[in-house]
Amino acid sequence: MKIAVSACLLGHNCKYNGTNNRNQAVIEYVASHEVVPVCPEQLGGLPTPRVPAEIVNGVVMNAKGECVDEEFRRGAHRALDITQRAGVDCAILQPRSPSCGVHQVYDGSFSGTLIDGEGVFAAILREHGIQALEPDELA
Repeated sequence: MKIAVSACLLGHNCKYNGTNNRNQAVIEYVASHEVVPVCPEQLGGLPTPRVPAEIVNGVVMNAKGECVDEEFRRGAHRALDITQRAGVDCAILQPRSPSCGVHQVYDGSFSGTLIDGEGVFAAILREHGIQALEPDELA
């Protein structure tokens, strides 16, 4: 089985603040599978570190009020291309991310408030029939 994984979950320092979301349970789960690490935000041309971003009325904006929607969508499409070319069966994505959130994302107020919704990359995967999970769903 081939699994796409948010690179930050594997310990890659690609998170907006220059760190990662290393998740040992994910690393152990994918150890016996072929892994395709992806960071849609970096693939879209955004630097690391970068200004945090959230989805505001369907458009990705950063905390400075700058529109970064084009970069997020370009990166999501590049990540989709990578996952499709690799023939991945599913993806494990970073929760709450404006790229990778599968079930919830921040509400766009930069206040830490979560709402039901999905990130740009998670939505594109769903639209293309690729199942996306969050780490707590690996049981």
